[in-house]
Amino acid sequence: MFGNVGPWELILILVIALIIFGPGKLPDVGKAVGKAIGEFRRASSGIEQEVKQAFEAPPAVSDSRLTQTDPEEKQPVDTRD
Repeated sequence: MFGNVGPWELILILVIALIIFGPGKLPDVGKAVGKAIGEFRRASSGIEQEVKQAFEAPPAVSDSRLTQTDPEEKQPVDTRD
């Protein structure tokens, strides 16, 4: 996304930010942006791990003891008490 931003573009962005926010607020703005980016990365990696675990989990196995097939009727019969 930011692969094409060169050093002159970065200097221009910093000068505009300095004009808008002033020298006193610029470190606070930078810290807030850094925290927001870090939180976004943590959240996205957490979601990525959950998706990977969901796809790697073994499929659910049905319990064959709950129902058995009656050989004469070919219908499932509930054997639970």
